[in-house]
Amino acid sequence: MKLIYEAFDKTGRQLTDVIDAPDATAAGETLRRQGLYVTKIAVRGASVAARPQWFSKAKRLKNVAMLTRQLHSLVSCGTPLVEAMEAFERQARPGPWQDTMKDIRVRVEQGSPLSVAMESHPEYFDAVCRSLIGAGEGSGNLVPMLDRVAQITRKELAIRNAVVGAMVYPAVLTVVAVTVLALMLLLVIPRFGELFKSLDAALPPTTQALLTMSECLRAYWWAALIALVAPVVGLKVWLGSENGRRAVQTAILRLPQVGRIARNFATARLTRVLGMLLDSHVSVLEALSLTRESIGNHHYAALIAKAEEAVTQGKNIHVAFAESDLITPGVAEAIRSGEQSGQVGTLLCHIADFLDEENEVVVKSLTSILEPVILVLMGVLVGSIAVSMFLPLFDLTSMTKG
Repeated sequence: MKLIYEAFDKTGRQLTDVIDAPDATAAGETLRRQGLYVTKIAVRGASVAARPQWFSKAKRLKNVAMLTRQLHSLVSCGTPLVEAMEAFERQARPGPWQDTMKDIRVRVEQGSPLSVAMESHPEYFDAVCRSLIGAGEGSGNLVPMLDRVAQITRKELAIRNAVVGAMVYPAVLTVVAVTVLALMLLLVIPRFGELFKSLDAALPPTTQALLTMSECLRAYWWAALIALVAPVVGLKVWLGSENGRRAVQTAILRLPQVGRIARNFATARLTRVLGMLLDSHVSVLEALSLTRESIGNHHYAALIAKAEEAVTQGKNIHVAFAESDLITPGVAEAIRSGEQSGQVGTLLCHIADFLDEENEVVVKSLTSILEPVILVLMGVLVGSIAVSMFLPLFDLTSMTKG
């Protein structure tokens, strides 16, 4: 059977190719032995995106968090794993997620480990999730591992929701400001233009500029619409490419204040994932490899690759981290202390908790600053337009009284 797949190699480069295998499971196993992280597999001739891609990352995280949390609760009470999955399957809404649960349950009933059954659905269960569950199954500690997967997933979801929620209000204010400006240019200012034309009054430069903008917008609204939509579509397409993502990630990390915040968020995710894996007795090299695959940032992936190389040469993890400006000296020193004490996994989780708390405070602070700034800009914008429109009327009134 010819199968088309998408995967990432050890350097983080995305690959798309065709493989000959009996089924998707065998193809995935073959590709994993080649050192590739598979994200999608489909029959050749069908779209690789035929898998359910409509759901957002937040929705995926929410589903996985609910599943692992409920499985942890039921299995810890003595419920067999198959029955626990069947109960969750019944309460899931009809759709791709319920179909996924049914497929995993059937595979587990047929004797496959839960982590192996999840490998057929990488769009929901990433390599870190599968590795943690596999480590729990191998050591006989599946229940605590399910709890750890639920914790790391819920934490990632909470951070994502906090960032998105903090940006909703500023985004709404920005949209309102642009809408108000467009309505005034299209509907309000033309009325004043007709009035000024009938009075044959001399207009200040600002008023004349607004009338010219209004006339251009009304005459060439389609061009303004294209100029507004085209950059958004182009930016989205560019960000979808590997070069676009790398360029944006580099630009963000180099910004004076935003870069520091971005580094804190990336470091928190790195330390949490790596700490969870090491604390679950996953080998150091495998933990670093899984963390690199899940980090989502080219610069941090390269840093983790250097750490893998250092460990291969018999060095400690902190050696690679201490040489990079992506990791703060305090975090690198804490990792060194954890390696010396043999508690690096636990210490990394504590570092992640501290960074997450700090990031939450930063997000709230930025939101509290952005909201009044946008409101002030809106007030200045609307006020300037109002003054520009009424100033000629005030001049006419003064001339009449004179």
